[in-house]
Amino acid sequence: MTLAQHFAHFIKGLRLEHIPEEVINKARTCVLNGYGIALGSHTTAFAPVAGKAVLAMDGERECGATLLSDGRRTTTAGATLANAALFHGRAQEDTCGVAHFGAVLLPLLTGLLEEGNGVIEDFLPALIAGYEIGGALESAYSPITTAAGLRASPLYGSVAAAAAVSRLWNLSVEQTTSALANAASFTGGILQSFGDGTDEWRYQVGMAGRNGLASAWLARAGSVSAVNAFEGRSGFIQAFVRQAPDVDAIAEKLGKDWSVLKVTFKPHPVCALNQTPVSAAIELRDRLDGRRIEAVRVYLNPTVVGYAGMDTEGPFHSVSGTLMSIQFCVATTLLYGTPTIARMGHFDDPGVSHLIPRVKPLADPDMGLLSCRIEADVEGESICIDRRVDHTEYAYDRKQVSELVRRIGEETGVPPAAYDRLEKFTNELPYADLNDVFAAFKNIQKAG
Repeated sequence: MTLAQHFAHFIKGLRLEHIPEEVINKARTCVLNGYGIALGSHTTAFAPVAGKAVLAMDGERECGATLLSDGRRTTTAGATLANAALFHGRAQEDTCGVAHFGAVLLPLLTGLLEEGNGVIEDFLPALIAGYEIGGALESAYSPITTAAGLRASPLYGSVAAAAAVSRLWNLSVEQTTSALANAASFTGGILQSFGDGTDEWRYQVGMAGRNGLASAWLARAGSVSAVNAFEGRSGFIQAFVRQAPDVDAIAEKLGKDWSVLKVTFKPHPVCALNQTPVSAAIELRDRLDGRRIEAVRVYLNPTVVGYAGMDTEGPFHSVSGTLMSIQFCVATTLLYGTPTIARMGHFDDPGVSHLIPRVKPLADPDMGLLSCRIEADVEGESICIDRRVDHTEYAYDRKQVSELVRRIGEETGVPPAAYDRLEKFTNELPYADLNDVFAAFKNIQKAG
């Protein structure tokens, strides 16, 4: 079988009764985090921009899918783009490797279910299908594709979205194979917006969802698509990875090495790769006792230092730039403590601007991808904070995610009752009522 066919057989066979309970519970946690972070993102500007664009493109529909930020309705594809920008608004969406599949899949599945294109009992299997197929590709190839300037979330997210819709609709193996092949043809996404500190990346996840949706619709309508879309001579792997594919190595992990279980969550409104530097800076700040900082050296994995937008001193003009910059995140945290989304928007703070040139990111191959060592010279003394962590540091359980999203709600003025409705929905899956989700978001909706 080709890789698309292996994927399709796995997707078709996903049934709740055959999925390990720990995988199902982790998927529920991803649901709570995704919706909860979206609620707390209502103060960000990206969903309104996307909403304005999709209403211009797709129009308003009385019985369409809801724009969660303002309550208007449009097509499922339009709602996917606008709502994904809300899920991505704080940059605290979940992370699978280096891809943010939750911000792709949850807005898409929500819109489809609201419009009656699927049943709630298939919500969790569809979500898991997306994480597993996207995660299989991300795990195998993201170090290479990221180094080449391709962003993992849209590159693998389009395929993940096609997988999720295929499972939601219970497409045949042949149709699912075609949907995945279509997505392989439609996918992409570059990293340059991080380098320039601009906002394209906010909308990439929604575009990935739209591409995956179109891929599945075409397959259901009868598209004839390349069965060798992934491993063919001009297929996905050769085009994006530039190496010979190993179909069996990827296929044999399906249903064994569950990607959902590797998903992590973000305690701070900064890039996933800046989570540990910020946590280390919080610890360092507690040891400063008000003393003057002379120099700060931040030792990180070479991939982190080399990632677009990370090693940047500014000037900054948007939160898209500050949340990526190691220097800004560390300097802001050292001066003001745990960062908030509002603090990340203080682009010209004199204290931060003065400290940034003293913060030096340094590549250290001995540091893991999520590890960090900070050395600070403070009035003749050197203080070292060494945090050697991996993904398990941020693999929160549902109680921890509940505490996280509610803390963000306190920061951004979201009533606790909104989170009560989200927890009710999450706890009742797979037989939950999607109206609980919409009731939660009514608490933050503003007129468009």
